[in-house]
Amino acid sequence: MDEVAQVAERFARFAAEEAPGRSRVYGDWAARVAEDGTVAAVLARIPAAHRQPPLVFAVTRLLGAADDADAADWARFVRERADDIVAECGVRGLQTNEPLRCAALLPALSLVPGPIALLELGASGGLCLYPDRYSYRYAATGRHVHLDPVDGASGVVLTSTWDGPLPELRLPEVVWRAGVDLQPRDPRDPRDRAWLEMLVWPGEEGRRERIARALDIAAADPPLLIAGDAGDPEALRALAADAPSEATLVVSTPGVLPYLPRARREALIDAIRALGARWITLDAPGLHSGWTEPVGEAEWPGGFALALDGRVLAAADPLGACVRWRA
Repeated sequence: MDEVAQVAERFARFAAEEAPGRSRVYGDWAARVAEDGTVAAVLARIPAAHRQPPLVFAVTRLLGAADDADAADWARFVRERADDIVAECGVRGLQTNEPLRCAALLPALSLVPGPIALLELGASGGLCLYPDRYSYRYAATGRHVHLDPVDGASGVVLTSTWDGPLPELRLPEVVWRAGVDLQPRDPRDPRDRAWLEMLVWPGEEGRRERIARALDIAAADPPLLIAGDAGDPEALRALAADAPSEATLVVSTPGVLPYLPRARREALIDAIRALGARWITLDAPGLHSGWTEPVGEAEWPGGFALALDGRVLAAADPLGACVRWRA
């Protein structure tokens, strides 16, 4: 299959399987790529690692395509700005920085005594480094749990559903926050803010507002973000060396491990454990062998496993919308 046909097939699959129920606009644009050979040919010029539909669509919007453009107008924009789109996609990557993910991570953080030095691998703009600055609303059967920072309700309210027994949940005491990313995004930089907001799909307006408010929180007290390979144990060790010795080092890896070859995933997990750090992750069950007990994929239909130090605590939506406690 040639490159153009591969692009058409990938975008057709996106239109059929990923966009429905989430973004009508992206579904229409993807369907147009699948049927329009000239547009597919433009996108085939983008390196394969940089032509994921959400990335391509975000770049076109960043360059001026209207969020609500119909498919014909969007296709015309792609043809007219082909060189710019190809160049921009080549230097961009998907950097999902969803603060709602903290609603899935909080149950694990609640089990770690403070104070905490929080280090995230693949941190993007660092929005998941502020679990202590957000408010949480868990809807459980017959009960609702509300958690707020010590100084009152946050401008970022994370709402998630909860299934199963409710453990004691508390906000962590985070005294140091840092992260590594190939392209860290500065929450104070208008261009970086625009890119992170552009990665929100049209139709997810609540999500865009949540990310904008989380960026405000991060901009007021920026984390330490280092440009580097999040899968490199040396980068991990170098940054961990800056953590305050009086705090418990917690290394978080939600979202980064799928981008590493299997051998590098396992080596990185070994490096985290060698530091003596606590390790929190949210991963597909078959992604690695870092679990302390077997995790059968059949147990987690559509969900990821949340674990502390490899011990599975819950099944959770990858972006934090629901938690199914099992510990």
